[in-house]
Amino acid sequence: MKKNNLLLFLLILAINLSFSQDRRVITTAVPFLMISADARASGLGEQGVATTPDAFSQHWNPSKYVFSENLSGVGVSYTPYLSKLVSDVFLANINYFNVIDERSSWSASFKYFSLGDIDIIQNPQDIPLLENPNEFTLDASYSLKLSDYFALAVTGRYLMSDVKLQSVDSNSDSASSFAVDISGFYQSDEKSYKNFNGIWRAGFNLSNIGPRMKYEELGKKNFIPSNLKIGSAFDFIFDSSNKVSLNLELNKLLVPSPSVPIYNSNEQIIGYNQADVNFLSGIFKSFGDAPDGFSEELKEFTVALGLEYLYNDSFAVRAGYFNENENKGARKYLTFGTGFKIEEINLDLSYLLSTSSVISPLENTLRFSFTYNFY
Repeated sequence: MKKNNLLLFLLILAINLSFSQDRRVITTAVPFLMISADARASGLGEQGVATTPDAFSQHWNPSKYVFSENLSGVGVSYTPYLSKLVSDVFLANINYFNVIDERSSWSASFKYFSLGDIDIIQNPQDIPLLENPNEFTLDASYSLKLSDYFALAVTGRYLMSDVKLQSVDSNSDSASSFAVDISGFYQSDEKSYKNFNGIWRAGFNLSNIGPRMKYEELGKKNFIPSNLKIGSAFDFIFDSSNKVSLNLELNKLLVPSPSVPIYNSNEQIIGYNQADVNFLSGIFKSFGDAPDGFSEELKEFTVALGLEYLYNDSFAVRAGYFNENENKGARKYLTFGTGFKIEEINLDLSYLLSTSSVISPLENTLRFSFTYNFY
């Protein structure tokens, strides 16, 4: 990322921070964990907690793996970020899963977010200092079927964030933390209805439960994006070649709302800070700490709706919509996607079209995913 692009990036960041102060948007460390990394989920409105299992279920709901029709698989994805401004900011992700037997599976993933190459110049005559701020996570999961229809999974995750510029602030350092997830998934048998057959699915994922991160010894501690996903889905199976899936997902960050007033010299409120509490207290406070009460708590839920048409298990067309309240970030966008399957290989693509007045770093972004399945 060159210097002028860095300035544009910081300008967008400043706009978003200003917006968040006025609207009480919840902010966290390592926000890239909330970005949908794979193209299939992205094409469905950025959801996946109750969709059918695939190689990228590690991010959404690893308890789905024990219901997979494949014994194992590898998934790789690439997501450009701020693609209108720069070419070297991206999110990359690799996943692997293995079904041990009819009741259990294990899986792992590595996620890497690069902020690009930044040339730091203190004086015009100086030789530029090159820095590459980045963040990554490494996690592993174990899934177990508790019945023919329901499974649970636990996940352990290590997080590393190295986004401070050492040549600008020598007191800053990288930050790290760890987190756990608990997820569950239900899938019914195929049921017969009047004009079609159907399968019901439901899922939840309580993710990124872990300590706050700190970039400086005496600096502020930042919450990681602990959150709750719940969703449901239904497959309309018209015949052996044609299937339509309808998917719905709700998501809520489990970190405190900005509720501590910030006053100026005239005793006027100019913004809000989050409460300085530990992560467990933050989780419980997140359900009842919004300054405007229950109505504001409801605004902290995002909603995703997705539709997928699958032909002959080899070609898919997807569409979705994601909505976030205006006062909590105003992310609103349509998503579109397609997928192709040739024997053991899956290739998926998705496209995001923002419908919000707020700048989206993923606007007009084309995402790619590649999967190789072992039967």
